[in-house]
Amino acid sequence: MNLRDLRYLVAVAEQRHFGRAAEACFVSQPTLSTQIKKLEEELGVVLIERTNRQVMLTPVGERIVAQAQRVLREVNQLVHIAQAYQDPFGGEFRLGIIPTVAPYLLPKILGPINKAFPKLKTQLTEGQTLNITRMLRDGELDAVILALPLDEEHVEQVKLYTEPFYFAASRQHPKAGQKSVRLADLEDEQVLLLEDGHCLRDQALAICQTAHAVENTNFRATSIETLRQMVAANVGITLMPELAVPQKSATVRYLPFSGATPHRDIGLCWRTSSTREELLEELAKLLIDTMRNILHD
Repeated sequence: MNLRDLRYLVAVAEQRHFGRAAEACFVSQPTLSTQIKKLEEELGVVLIERTNRQVMLTPVGERIVAQAQRVLREVNQLVHIAQAYQDPFGGEFRLGIIPTVAPYLLPKILGPINKAFPKLKTQLTEGQTLNITRMLRDGELDAVILALPLDEEHVEQVKLYTEPFYFAASRQHPKAGQKSVRLADLEDEQVLLLEDGHCLRDQALAICQTAHAVENTNFRATSIETLRQMVAANVGITLMPELAVPQKSATVRYLPFSGATPHRDIGLCWRTSSTREELLEELAKLLIDTMRNILHD
């Protein structure tokens, strides 16, 4: 038995497909299948039920996969302990970030990160909150950037910045000529939101419910950019986070809120047991300073 075989088994369990698992492990399907068969022979149990339609784990397979995942997490932790000992501000660093933040924040912070930590090799993973939180919990990521608060135990949460929302409407919209809006102006508006799974949807929906706005249930976007195009077509309005607001737009008006301003808090989170706490604390300070300068400009 070796770590490679455990990785193959976990990949099959996650993908529920031998071909996709082989692609994820960068090996041929026959190689992966052969190694898993050898693992079953070594353990003396059947781990996977093989049918023409699907791949299913046997009851003992489920338990062994869970144990294999724990083993692989501990091996990853071992590697990171060694890297952190060699250079606490160098080595591989795996950062997850939600898609409603990634395209707008990363161009602003990657330069300062590379300058402050030149020996750090940052690997980025974009994913919805549920996915990157699981990856953080399982040790597949060192830290995540997402909307706070995060309902997760044993996780350090540091707020990086507060991002206000803007009222985004087509230039043909009746309110497009105003300089600002109030929360009360959302009442009875047809609001376009993201699909389920995006924390931005939950935040915007809560704001809309408070202001008696109406969600346009005929359409749910997969990204902020899709929302922007639908707003430009005057299908409805939306709430746009500040970093996603362009300096100029010929088709969409972005109006600030006066009075009570709806917003979201974006933070950096990591496991309290992380061996890279020194790096993570310094990274949080850097990002706080960077975003303070950007949002005040």
